[in-house]
Amino acid sequence: MAELSPILKQATPVLAERGEGVYLYDEDGRQFLDFTAGIGVTSTGHCHPRVVEAVREQAGKLIHGQYTTVMHRPLLTLSERLSEVLPQGLDSLFYVNSGSEAVEAALRLARHATGRSNVVVFHGSFHGRTIGAASMTTSATKFRAGFAPLMGGVVVSPFPTAYRYGWSEEEATRFALRELDYTLQTLTSPAETAAFFVEPVLGEGGYVPANSVFMRGLRERADKHGILLVVDEVQTGFGRTGRFWGHDHFDVRPDVLITAKGLASGFPLSAIAAPAELMAKAWPGSQGGTYGGNAVACAAAIATLDVVQSEGLVENAATQGARLREGLAKVAADVPAIGDVRGLGLMLGNEFVGKDGEPDPATAARVQQAAASAGLLLLTCGAAGNVVRMIPPLVVNADQIDEGLALWREAVAAV
Repeated sequence: MAELSPILKQATPVLAERGEGVYLYDEDGRQFLDFTAGIGVTSTGHCHPRVVEAVREQAGKLIHGQYTTVMHRPLLTLSERLSEVLPQGLDSLFYVNSGSEAVEAALRLARHATGRSNVVVFHGSFHGRTIGAASMTTSATKFRAGFAPLMGGVVVSPFPTAYRYGWSEEEATRFALRELDYTLQTLTSPAETAAFFVEPVLGEGGYVPANSVFMRGLRERADKHGILLVVDEVQTGFGRTGRFWGHDHFDVRPDVLITAKGLASGFPLSAIAAPAELMAKAWPGSQGGTYGGNAVACAAAIATLDVVQSEGLVENAATQGARLREGLAKVAADVPAIGDVRGLGLMLGNEFVGKDGEPDPATAARVQQAAASAGLLLLTCGAAGNVVRMIPPLVVNADQIDEGLALWREAVAAV
């Protein structure tokens, strides 16, 4: 009998039978508070009634209309609706299925549009597992090891990860920008640099937020040298950080935006957005795909946007994120093993360290498993796997935040 690849390791022992809101239920009916949201995907919670109804209705009319063969209304409507929330000037969209595919599309567009070969990424980044995206990923060796030769033309520059360096955020930011200038002097000249690719908050890299000075520094250097600023909002977008886009916290304008995950509440859909003049510089035949812009996924995305806007989920992410962070900080204050609590909105990480401040992935894993046993589903991240992250659906309420904090305290105390 065929089985799943043995390399696919489950983060929790749960065999999910159904989901509702912020909860999952196994086949025995046991309830679990889901603070993973399918790695940030189920933004409106599990099986939101408006999303379910939109999917049912669309599936009864048209499941697949391949969008370079025929056009369908959900794709056109979604594009119109996204124009309401996209940064000003980003008025052209290309749809694919996953974050990795969208990153690859943005990479290809940047090279085509500029005629330059190189890109700069930042240490701790995660952009995907396909060959180009993996070549741009530096959050952990597991995403790129044994895959050589990787794609050329990728240069890595520091991210202002203050806790890792043991500096203030101001010191880390000065260092990162100074090193970026040095990178442009020593590794990739501005004349051959197509784009900077950056996450507003490092995702797999440990839930480390950028800051306004750093992001504006990228924008200034991009403008000075004709380099594109590509913002990877795969995990931070659609309200996750308490603003609609993660970069909104930093008052900076991207040239290209990448979105996926929470875009369609669990249906495979991703996109890149760019000014039409820039998008038109992509070479003929470079954009396409069988499933991109699937009609049912687009219907789910329209319903997702309706729910996010009508239920005030961006504001809720900010409010409940502040409540969750305050509670996590209180737990950490009594637990030396939790060296740092950080993040934005409902995207928060707890970094576990040893007595000398070194990463402690073993303790992080034990706490994550103890939480699952108690009924709270969490994931780890970070280069060493020592950060336990919390990304509940954006519909989470104050009582559920408090429930999660109680289970977290129980798990930490147990370990």
